[in-house]
Amino acid sequence: MQRRKFLKNAAAASAAFSIVPSHVLGKMHVPPSDTLYVAAFGVGGRGNGVVKGLNATGRVKFVSFCDVDDRRAKPTYDLFPDVKRYKDFRKVYDEQLKDIDAVMVATPDHTHATIALPFMREKKHAYVEKPLTHNIHEARLMTQVAKEKGIVTQMGNQGASSDDSRIAREWVESGVIGKIHTIDCWTNRPVWPQGVPTPTQKDRIPKELDWDLWLGPAAMRDYNDAYLPFKWRGFWDFGTGALGDMGCHIMETPFSVLDLGYPTEAEASCTTVWVDDFVEADYSQSCPPSSKIHLKFEHEEHGDIALNWYDGGLKPDLPDELKDGETIGDTGGGTIMYGDKGTLVCDTYSRNARLLPSDMMDLYKSPAPKYPRIPGGMDGHIANFVDGCLNGAATSSNFDKAGRLTETVLMGNLAVKAYQYKELKPGKTARDWEPFDSPGRRKLLWDGENMKITNYDKANEWVTRDYRKGWELK
Repeated sequence: MQRRKFLKNAAAASAAFSIVPSHVLGKMHVPPSDTLYVAAFGVGGRGNGVVKGLNATGRVKFVSFCDVDDRRAKPTYDLFPDVKRYKDFRKVYDEQLKDIDAVMVATPDHTHATIALPFMREKKHAYVEKPLTHNIHEARLMTQVAKEKGIVTQMGNQGASSDDSRIAREWVESGVIGKIHTIDCWTNRPVWPQGVPTPTQKDRIPKELDWDLWLGPAAMRDYNDAYLPFKWRGFWDFGTGALGDMGCHIMETPFSVLDLGYPTEAEASCTTVWVDDFVEADYSQSCPPSSKIHLKFEHEEHGDIALNWYDGGLKPDLPDELKDGETIGDTGGGTIMYGDKGTLVCDTYSRNARLLPSDMMDLYKSPAPKYPRIPGGMDGHIANFVDGCLNGAATSSNFDKAGRLTETVLMGNLAVKAYQYKELKPGKTARDWEPFDSPGRRKLLWDGENMKITNYDKANEWVTRDYRKGWELK
């Protein structure tokens, strides 16, 4: 499929139309109807939840829904039968650009930037699910375009709007746990298969699915049931693994608390997959079943900070201050921040911030609130975006912040990919004992400003991706 050029321009965008979006009345001006006109992309699964959240604000009118799979989109279509439907996002651009104020993108990771960027360049506000993008280059580009166009943005990591995220920051800034030196983050993901071979069987494409459009910028391949509806997350061509799925939720806590910048180094270790007795698999196209990732940050106030990530059933050591019967995190994961005076623990989405030992919670007097709370807290994350578009409210996870967080998460994935990368040794077959060299199993040094690994050039190939012809980012 050849990607068509977007033919709309500023003159066309200002032509006559029946729906009057708020941007026409002046930047950040609230129209009399106090309504935000939204085009939603990827309205099945998580997208259905975001659509409901937007609708619940009472301030959104949906101009169009776009989804490549009518099966997944059906619950949303049934709720809003009068909203115009599309399968190709480019048709929305061609036909309805002038009618919309904002876009919502909740498609698979590999198409976030492809869909959002054309609209962002036309000054449409953007709500994009986590992770913001599929690779670091896309995250940097989304950040730059959002800043250049002056649009309102929000990534869908709802914990960024929680009270607990702000409470934890106020506690740390009060000095109660001292200077932070180590952070442990973990998740119960993946809850889908990883460490699996690339499907080779050609299954029948469901009649409701446009497989070509679903692939988008990824290389063409035969359809296989192993990819959909959710298992795509475990394949690097489409998803970003356990870290990409939950890192923007769980690492958001220390990221917001400490206002972290780019990491300076990353190192990973991952589960080895065996396909026979003493026969190691090379499933580098699939994310590993579990991984541990070490990131290092340089912080002006706290000094060097080590951030350790665990997934696939791996967990950090229990804090010494934890009493018998007490637990850390919740079923989805959590965060531990170790300072030289104490320890702070949060559950998934920054929830349930607390100090260790737990006796400190009785003794410690919390400082007066310093950072503004979002109405509804975590549940108000979507409304916070709408309020930003209509009233100019500051959003909790704008792309300046969300882009840096996403880059940090994806930097961890660079280390995972480097660890997985294998080269067959001369004279060896894949079924021999120790047949592979693994040159990427090293500490990767990261120049964040220039988006470059400085000590292992192979890894720089994964800072971006190969885009299918006709689907290149402009």
